[in-house]
Amino acid sequence: MTSNTSARPETGRAATPPPATPAPATPAPAPATPASALAGPASGTAPWLVALLRRLHFYAGILVGPFLLAAAVTGGLYAAAPQIENLAYATELTGSPGTPLPLERQIQAAQDFRGSTAVPSAVRPGTDGGTTRVMFADNSLGESESLAVFVDPATAKVTGELTAYGTSGSLPLRAWIDQMHRSLNLGDAGRLYSELAASWLWVVTLGGVALWVAQRGRSPRPLTPRTGTPRTVTPRTGSRARLLGLHKALGLALAAGFVGLAATGLTWSKHAGDNVSQLRAALGWDTPSLSRELAVEAVPVPASPAHAGHQGHGGHAMADPASAVPNSGFDAALAAARGAGIDAAKVEIKPGAAGGQAWSVAEIDRSWPTQVDAVSLDPRDMAVVDSVDFKDFSVPAKLSRWGIDAHMGTLFGVANQVVLLALASGLACMVVWGYMMWWKRRPRAAIGLRFGPLPPRGALRRSPWWTVPAVAAAAVTAGVFVPLLGISLAGFLLVDLLRAAVSRRRETGCAG
Repeated sequence: MTSNTSARPETGRAATPPPATPAPATPAPAPATPASALAGPASGTAPWLVALLRRLHFYAGILVGPFLLAAAVTGGLYAAAPQIENLAYATELTGSPGTPLPLERQIQAAQDFRGSTAVPSAVRPGTDGGTTRVMFADNSLGESESLAVFVDPATAKVTGELTAYGTSGSLPLRAWIDQMHRSLNLGDAGRLYSELAASWLWVVTLGGVALWVAQRGRSPRPLTPRTGTPRTVTPRTGSRARLLGLHKALGLALAAGFVGLAATGLTWSKHAGDNVSQLRAALGWDTPSLSRELAVEAVPVPASPAHAGHQGHGGHAMADPASAVPNSGFDAALAAARGAGIDAAKVEIKPGAAGGQAWSVAEIDRSWPTQVDAVSLDPRDMAVVDSVDFKDFSVPAKLSRWGIDAHMGTLFGVANQVVLLALASGLACMVVWGYMMWWKRRPRAAIGLRFGPLPPRGALRRSPWWTVPAVAAAAVTAGVFVPLLGISLAGFLLVDLLRAAVSRRRETGCAG
């Protein structure tokens, strides 16, 4: 029997090690890709421009994001305010079916309810089963507010009393939502928030669109910043890429709506709004106004003994046109306005507020087709003094009217409200996704509340010489016309310069 010596090594003899496997040849490192190629925009687009757009879009989105988010949330709530108002005040707003009684009787019911014979400051006759609003001035209320008494047109029964706000006649809940959107219910100081949001919304939107156009020829594969080789895609970078794709797609789809909201929103702003008004006046784009001036003669009424010493010409007392006409004057004014072409169902009748002022009857239906015609009437004989027809508005004035009504959600009714809700929801998503993408760019080993790096500086230093004065001129022009944009932009630049100075000081200290 032969032993198998190959099965075990010989005693006292070192085992021969297996031959070493040659190490695989190390490939030559790939040539470094220039930084400009990494930011590689589409052919024909300067790298410095892409870097500048990215930095502007990033800073504006991050720093103004909270204001944009607040405007989006409150704006979405305001878009649904009409339905909320109708539900909350159904008792006051709902009348009975039947033929409407004369306005004189409805106004008398409102006066009896208040225990006052004061002439209403305005009356809005009820339509489509709604109640008539008889509005009175009240010194205890705020600016642009009035006390509205709601009267059933068919029965002259008072259904309630509420405070109404502004030309829209918003009731308390809707007015609160309106002020929340406009000023966060903080008064005049709070209006700065909405103006700041509107001032930057168009900048962020147009900057994002320009950035997409400049980058649309880039390869979608992420690259490492130093070698230019494909970067390993991790769950974090993958989810960030998906967010970026959603951010781009939604931003492009809603860009026109965002710019429209910014433009119309600035017309209500405190600072930029004045500049918009002056520009419109200089270009002749103002909305025609209705004249309510009457002849110098006062309305003749019999003199009372108390006023015997203050008689005017012809032995008549000098009286206010509003007080000279009884409640029946509202019926007469409405009939005269109908004869003059005021045919909208929704109208507002206002008596003269001071001596020598005409009455006015104006259409208040802001839906499509827009009905905003108005006439002024002499209270002595209800003859037409002046008239304004929407068809005679200039194109810019019509566009301004339509833009404001679309911003308020009244131009196309429910369809308009749905669009506003979509824009508000989209803007909120854009802001939240922006912060999430910044969060996902943080270093892998980062712990705590730490976000990703900021876009690099130096874009203008790599640009042609003429770009610096051109960019500065554009920024100054926009900042002068939209003051909060200019002030906040100067603040952003100051913060960025301070960060740069601190960073250089740290680098110098480390090098030393």
